[in-house]
Amino acid sequence: MPVPDYQSLMLPLLQIASDGREHSLSEAADHLARQFGLSKEDRREMLASGIQTRFENRIGWARTYLKKAGLLESPGRGKFRLTERGQGVLAQRPTRIDVRFLLQYPEFIEFQRSPRAGDKQHVPEEVRTPEDSMETGYQALRQELAQELLEKVRACSPAFFERLVVDLLVAMGYGGSRRDAGEAIGRSGDGGIDGIIKEDSLGLDVVCIQAKRWGDTVSRPIVQAFAGSLDGQRAKKGVLITTSRFSQDAREFAGKIDKRIVLIEGERLAELMIDHSIGVTEVVQYVVKKIDQDYFIEE
Repeated sequence: MPVPDYQSLMLPLLQIASDGREHSLSEAADHLARQFGLSKEDRREMLASGIQTRFENRIGWARTYLKKAGLLESPGRGKFRLTERGQGVLAQRPTRIDVRFLLQYPEFIEFQRSPRAGDKQHVPEEVRTPEDSMETGYQALRQELAQELLEKVRACSPAFFERLVVDLLVAMGYGGSRRDAGEAIGRSGDGGIDGIIKEDSLGLDVVCIQAKRWGDTVSRPIVQAFAGSLDGQRAKKGVLITTSRFSQDAREFAGKIDKRIVLIEGERLAELMIDHSIGVTEVVQYVVKKIDQDYFIEE
């Protein structure tokens, strides 16, 4: 079952506090999960950032909005309690509390007012939290960048592609020094192997590399030939990189053999380049902060 949006959680959260006692967010999460019929898997669903579950995030924002409207108060970290105004709202027996409902309170209007919009009220058109919106925007920008990056890579020369592979592997911690990696890659050309690179700075193991700047799908015979080439180098590990894709047969073959062969397709290659800052540069950085509750504890 889908995790409810934060506006759908506002009234149920307020009702939990209707007894006037102090409640914790973890207690509320258990209660709301039962109320909305959420499974354990539903509750474990993470935001794209991977730092918080979607359910916890939306409960937190529901509480924040209710606090900003003066319906709840926080007596301590991760705690909430009904206010006198909140009691008055529940006495009206509302069927739903959402952003539009909360706009009747001046404190909430001030909270919603956008710094860029002067005195205009900001009413979200979607029922996503700010974190959801930021993650969605970030992922959209990242996907667009990955596509542009892959187009650039496909248009470069084979020699440049080999250097790009070296830069990426070194940035990922392989190959020892840049000089060692540069000498190894693109030198072999032996039996389908484009290069041999150290797995670590000590050279305790080696990894065979093959780089295919192709537009066509890489089929199983290419992967089979590469796997056979590892024997000539007494290697058990290999990385096969392409700017296109691998066929299903090729992926299945790589997954069944004893040798460890990692297949990196064009989309994954672009993602790794972004993650390790190869061929891209930082434009702007945003730091999202939250209240340090411990700072405000008075001894």
